[in-house]
Amino acid sequence: MILSVNSVTKSFGTDVILSEVSFHMEAGQKAAIVGINGAGKSTLLKIITGELSPDSGTVSIQKDTTVGILTQTQNLTSENTIYDEVLSVKADLLALEENIRRTEHLLKDLTGDELTQALSKYSRMNTEFENANGYAIRSEITGCLKGLGFTEEDFSKLVNTLSGGQKTRVALAKLLLSKPDILMLDEPTNHLDMDAIRWLEGFLLTYKGAVILVAHDRYFLDRIVSKVIEIENTHARSYEGNYTAFSEKKKQLRDALIKQYLNQQREIKHQEAVIEKLKSFNREKSIKRAASREKQLAKIERLELPKELNAEMDIRLEPNILSGNDVLTVKHLTKGFDGVTLFKDINFEIKRGDKVGIIGANGTGKTTLLRILNGLIEPDEGSFKLGAKVYTGYYDQEHHVLNPDKTVFEEIQDTYPDMDNTKVRNVLAAFLFTGDDVFKLIRDLSGGEKGRVSLAKLMLSDANLLYLDEPTNHLDIISKEILEQAVSSYEGTVIYVSHDRYFINKTATRIMELINNTFICFDGTYDYYLEKRDMLIAQLNKSGTASGGTPDNSLYTANISTSESGKNDSNASRKAWENAKKQQAAQRKLENELKKTEENISRLEARNLEIDEQMQLPEISTTPSKLLELSVEHENNLKKLEELMEHWEDLSNQLDS
Repeated sequence: MILSVNSVTKSFGTDVILSEVSFHMEAGQKAAIVGINGAGKSTLLKIITGELSPDSGTVSIQKDTTVGILTQTQNLTSENTIYDEVLSVKADLLALEENIRRTEHLLKDLTGDELTQALSKYSRMNTEFENANGYAIRSEITGCLKGLGFTEEDFSKLVNTLSGGQKTRVALAKLLLSKPDILMLDEPTNHLDMDAIRWLEGFLLTYKGAVILVAHDRYFLDRIVSKVIEIENTHARSYEGNYTAFSEKKKQLRDALIKQYLNQQREIKHQEAVIEKLKSFNREKSIKRAASREKQLAKIERLELPKELNAEMDIRLEPNILSGNDVLTVKHLTKGFDGVTLFKDINFEIKRGDKVGIIGANGTGKTTLLRILNGLIEPDEGSFKLGAKVYTGYYDQEHHVLNPDKTVFEEIQDTYPDMDNTKVRNVLAAFLFTGDDVFKLIRDLSGGEKGRVSLAKLMLSDANLLYLDEPTNHLDIISKEILEQAVSSYEGTVIYVSHDRYFINKTATRIMELINNTFICFDGTYDYYLEKRDMLIAQLNKSGTASGGTPDNSLYTANISTSESGKNDSNASRKAWENAKKQQAAQRKLENELKKTEENISRLEARNLEIDEQMQLPEISTTPSKLLELSVEHENNLKKLEELMEHWEDLSNQLDS
């Protein structure tokens, strides 16, 4: 065990962030820490590194273990070039290399014992240098920087002139090349394009040390981790497997807890109904049975209904008007800026119901294409045409559609003036704006909050063609999953730009990658696209086109026959229907029997009351034979009532189960 976190608790003021958090890591293990924004993930990483102290609990790290961390904010102010800054992490090896070269120069002037000792030292240094892969230092640095998206022309740029995202990539390169025993990365995929993320995945998959990741990129987590530590309501629970396995286990656990709760509630209501019924019989034995059941009911440890986190944000995308089948036709579209062509002579058609994921490296023109299609900028050449009854809605990652000088409430009310205050409040509450939050100015909102306002406006629009530019940016994992469900179930058409491969894989029915100024078009999921990507690029390079004119059939997935699958589905549905009918028939039979039993109980109780009244009459009370006859009937009725009440209890239990 290389790392052990034991009962760690941390508060800031009166806010408890972490409560009794415990987990452990083995050498070489790769784990993810997940949870909603503000759950305490970054705080936990800082406690592990010693930057923060826990209020209670301990963190134990194996002796002589090195720990490195990448945080979300980097304050690199070095005057080094990018290359020299990254090279500085190999300072010890560079010093060793210099010592080796110095010793080589000294050897020619030494003799005897001095030469023997120097040769021995030289041999030891060479062995140490080779074991540390010293001869590959420069190629390793070049490979890492290129993998993270820097070109050789960038290597000479000064660090203190870089953007925040570029500084983060430099810091990441330094950390990766320092190779600590425990590597901790807080949102490492921020500021990386898809190619850089794929490179980082490959690096981490072969990394020999332990890795702890905090990331919202679920596809990235799926590829790398074998353990997920979830922080929820200040507590932590560990799950074995990747993110998808965690998500499934989490759902199973939640479903099981909800089922237990509902079963217990049903049992409680059933017992309360039986107790009330037994009391209504108003007989000594029945009252005793009711009291016994009440005692048993009081001993039950009541379960709480698990909080349904997915209900926190309620996104429902529902087009009010159905468009025609032909939604969008793009012909010979070309666009460039300052003499640089982004895309040239592109052609494609979008049909109703398509969910199109547009992918590609940063700066290739993906957002530009969306802005052209949304009428915000003009193409250099070509045209596009919307189909019949097509109404568009646009989600802009920079949120230019929002007025920074308005409050959240005003932004919605001014856009949809027919909505009264209550409706506006209800919509904003569905997107987690409650109380005084609705009066915050747009300019004062975080990126995630602006995203939620933009999504709220989009949900209220009449659009049946949605253009989404990086819709999952700034959303936590749960909010992303809610948006996935909304997009997947949307009956309209969606064209979106995204770097979130998990989101793309869950929602896209078609992938369009912008590469070499044109598109590779592919019908299918992102996973399947990756399998065929190299082949498609080879075909693109061979043919020179991928989207011009009529696309080559080889660029699209073949239609797979589903007749056998449909037959199996039909048989399964038939069997399920037959089972449901049998269960309904059995339930009706029990209900009828229970009703009949209750009627018999009522009839016998009414007859015994009638007998009691008859036995008080003078003509009966003075006739011994008649009294005996009524008394025997009364006694027999009591025995039958006892049997009927037991039968009623049994039927009631059967019906409940």
